[in-house]
Amino acid sequence: MSKRLIVTADDFGRALPINEAVENAHRHGILTAASLMVTGAAAADAVLRARRLPSLSVGLHVTLVDGRPVLPPEQIPDLVEADGYFTDRLVSLGVRIFFDRGTRRQLAAELRAQFECYRATGLALGHVDAHHHYHLHPTVFDMLVALAKEFGAPAIRVPWEPPASPFGVLQSLFHRRRVRRMRRKLAEAGLLANDRVFGIEGSGGMDQARLASILATLPEGLSEIYGHPATAGWTVRPMPPHYRSVDEYHALIAAETAAALERSGARLTTFAAEAAKSAGTV
Repeated sequence: MSKRLIVTADDFGRALPINEAVENAHRHGILTAASLMVTGAAAADAVLRARRLPSLSVGLHVTLVDGRPVLPPEQIPDLVEADGYFTDRLVSLGVRIFFDRGTRRQLAAELRAQFECYRATGLALGHVDAHHHYHLHPTVFDMLVALAKEFGAPAIRVPWEPPASPFGVLQSLFHRRRVRRMRRKLAEAGLLANDRVFGIEGSGGMDQARLASILATLPEGLSEIYGHPATAGWTVRPMPPHYRSVDEYHALIAAETAAALERSGARLTTFAAEAAKSAGTV
């Protein structure tokens, strides 16, 4: 077994500074992939950048919270607030999805619309993940597995991180059964999954020191590091105040990070490349 590492930027298309960071960190740093918010304010710009970066693997960042839907709000009233954006009441939304058939119909329609919107970009669908890891919800996840197979995505991110703190231990225990179920369902569907992910505990703070620490102890197998890099801040629906997205961007392009990656012995890769290798097509 070898060390293989996917380095992903989430929220591609949310804002121009994110798109700039994705392009620069792929050209001049260790970034190998990006997850596209198809309804992001800068999604069109993100698609244009991706088209001129054929080695950047792009996937769908399914968004059901903290974002804008593809479908008109009147078609999915149980998923959105009065302003037309998705609700931020995650627990109550999860309960409605689980118990209410009408909400599930709206969810299924919106998820399909997001996959269709991604297909319309003409970009290859390199992977699927979800904003705020909302695919930990079993109903959402089952729908994503079916849609990933239908639309040709080779992999779905499994958001399990080796715990590095008491909070991480509690979080890992809380989601243990969900994660096991996700892995089983993905294996049954013939879809690829990462062995682990890094970025949950350090969300918003994947700076140079944290990347160096992860790389120094990177285990064997397929790992993914994800973050939220940006070249600057922005004013319309910005990231949470504690996010240090500019620091995350600089970490991805730092010479020290490249050196730490070389010392780790890990090979940079993508979900799409790993899936093709597993299928024997490369």
